Amino acid sequence: MGGRMANDAPPRWDRRMQQRLARGEAAALAELYDRFASLVHTLAHRVLEDETGADRVTREVFGYVWENPDAYDPQQGSLRAWIAMLAQRQAVHRLRASQTASARGDTLTSEALEERIREASVAARADYIVTSMPAPLRAALELAYFDRRDYRQAAAALGVTEDEARRRLRLGLQLLSTAHVQPPRAVSPPGYGRAL
Repeated sequence: MGGRMANDAPPRWDRRMQQRLARGEAAALAELYDRFASLVHTLAHRVLEDETGADRVTREVFGYVWENPDAYDPQQGSLRAWIAMLAQRQAVHRLRASQTASARGDTLTSEALEERIREASVAARADYIVTSMPAPLRAALELAYFDRRDYRQAAAALGVTEDEARRRLRLGLQLLSTAHVQPPRAVSPPGYGRAL
């Protein structure tokens, strides 16, 4: 199967990582960066469509995590989901700031800017939904989409009946379809969005 499942961090790992960061362990930050920098950069690049900007957002997100490890609440979800949310918010902040500050004629229209932000938000929510769904549903979706298997092949790979594989795929798709529903606007963490 794809590498997604191997990268999922159990809640115990999340709490332990938060404690290590709170103690100021540089090795913890390096481990966190190794695990999630690609995710942060990809999400930021999706919003900004700019390599330099995505690099800057990646530095800012990990700087924020290093300075504010207690801002993460394990009860609200995984560390991965929190970091993805920070990346998406910071990239949107950077995009809006660059569009406001830019006086060039090639800037995005307000509608195009909001559309890019909306698309990036849907992608970030879809990523969060997939990583947060129960492992059996996630495994069925990964087989279907990443490995391009039909429900019969997924059933054989998962060791379940074809009806069960169909049920898991249907439930997974129903959950994933909610990524297109606009959630209530969340409040950014205090002080977040400032340049580091």
